Amino acid sequence: MSVPLDRLDGGRLNAALANEIGKVIADFTGRGATKSRAFIDQDVVVCVLEDGATRAETNLIAAGKDELVRMQRDALQRAMETRLVAAVERLTGRAVRKFLSGSSTYGEASVEVFILETHTPTA
Repeated sequence: MSVPLDRLDGGRLNAALANEIGKVIADFTGRGATKSRAFIDQDVVVCVLEDGATRAETNLIAAGKDELVRMQRDALQRAMETRLVAAVERLTGRAVRKFLSGSSTYGEASVEVFILETHTPTA
C-alpha cells in the first residue's frame, strides 16, 4: 500500500496527533489539557498532556480522594479508547495494535500510548 501524497509526516503529524488527541479528550471530559505534545518513533505514538485536571478532580484531590480520581480517569480513558484509536489510525494511516493510558497521581499530566502495526515501506 502506498502512502498518499497528502499524508502528514514529521512535525506536522506530531502536532496533528497532539491536537486531535487533546480534542477527543476535551470533547469527552469537558476540559482538555493546556499543553500537549506527541511524537512517533517507529511503531510507537506517544502523546503527553499536561494541566488537564478538571475542577472536580482538583477538589477531590484536595479532599484526599486522589485514588478516586485515578479510578475515574482510568474508566474515562478506557471509554475514550475507540475514539482515540480511530484518530491515530486516521492520521497515521496505520492500524493501532495496542493502546495504553495513564495519569499522574494528582491528575496534572497524562499519557496516551499507541503501538502501531509494523509498517512495511513500499519500494
